[in-house]
Amino acid sequence: MRKLYVRIYFAVLASLGAFALAAGLLWRTFGEDGPWSQAYEVAATLAQNALPPASAPKAEQQAALEKLAANLRADIALFAPDRSPLAAVGAPLSAPGAGRESRWFHRGGPAFAVRLHDGRWLEARAPRGHRHAPYGLFVVLALLALAVGVGAYPVVRRLTSRLERLQAGVESLGAGELSARVKVEGRDEVARLAESFNRAAGRIEELVGAHKTLLANASHELRTPLARIRMAVELMKENADPRRKAELERDVAELDALIDEILLASRLDAAKELETDEEVDLLALCAEECARYDDIQLDGEPVTVRGDPRLLRRMIRNLLENAKRHGAPPIQVRLSGIGDSTELAVCDHGPGVPEAERERVFDPFYRHTGTKEIAGAGLGLALVRQIARRHRGEARCAPQSGRGSCFIVTLPVYRTCRFT
Repeated sequence: MRKLYVRIYFAVLASLGAFALAAGLLWRTFGEDGPWSQAYEVAATLAQNALPPASAPKAEQQAALEKLAANLRADIALFAPDRSPLAAVGAPLSAPGAGRESRWFHRGGPAFAVRLHDGRWLEARAPRGHRHAPYGLFVVLALLALAVGVGAYPVVRRLTSRLERLQAGVESLGAGELSARVKVEGRDEVARLAESFNRAAGRIEELVGAHKTLLANASHELRTPLARIRMAVELMKENADPRRKAELERDVAELDALIDEILLASRLDAAKELETDEEVDLLALCAEECARYDDIQLDGEPVTVRGDPRLLRRMIRNLLENAKRHGAPPIQVRLSGIGDSTELAVCDHGPGVPEAERERVFDPFYRHTGTKEIAGAGLGLALVRQIARRHRGEARCAPQSGRGSCFIVTLPVYRTCRFT
């Protein structure tokens, strides 16, 4: 019942059911004033003039009643003032009840009783072939409600299906698919809403595209002055103060790393497919990166994934740099297989990441202010998650048992088919 079209549809059906019930009750209550009632009153007046007086023998009254019923093709009965039967034609009729001069009966079909001026009662049932079931109107109204309900379903469903497609477009746009658009159908409010969404999505795509282009161009242009600075540092090696030269070299290295990370992030945003897609031995890649450090322990089993080895290498390097910068030894790297996926865990024994910030650390340019040293550009972990998702995986931060934190990357395992 949470679907809009289901609620609208059942509201329509409930309204039709209430209408049918009310109409049936009204018919049952006020049916005496229908056309058959008026017809029987006229017939009763004519029959009173055609019948013999009340003092006539029963045989004469029977003959007159049969002559009257021959043209009406109806069941007719004549009763004395005390409601005892005098004559009858056709199926038997019960004596009219006391308290009313005319009323409808519903045993065997609609019937009408009228009291004549001499006190006798004349009762007649609807002609054969014209009798209707007592609940016939209810059946007709039920069929009408069913027909309207069946006809209303596609109308209601078409309206809400357009809303569902609009919702899917909004979710796609929110998930990062900036090219998401919805089909404009009709000329009503939903169609105008779809047009507004398409215009807004187009404008957002233009703005984000312009931002990415500007970022990529700016990062590329920074390469030239950076190269000049590095050349100047090399030229002033002999006469420069060693401390000042070391600081300048460190600043140049950080600037170079920042530009490299910005360029990589821009390239991953712009490209929808991996530039290289090949089999990669993840354990060997981890061993090569861990060999650059002296205090990192590697444990795991050989596992093969499919993807870009340069991006995977960069992902592992960023995890190790993050552990070295913000964690504390011992730093452990574990590679383990779980079903059709493998987990790469880089754990340290540093202060750890607060639970409230375990998702925020993957945001670009986010820095945890609780550490003693705020270093880096804040793009390392953002690139880790971006590379993992580009390889159909995921990255997350989990607490380390005791002290510290673990950054875990889950990737699908590549399996080859072997035939014997």
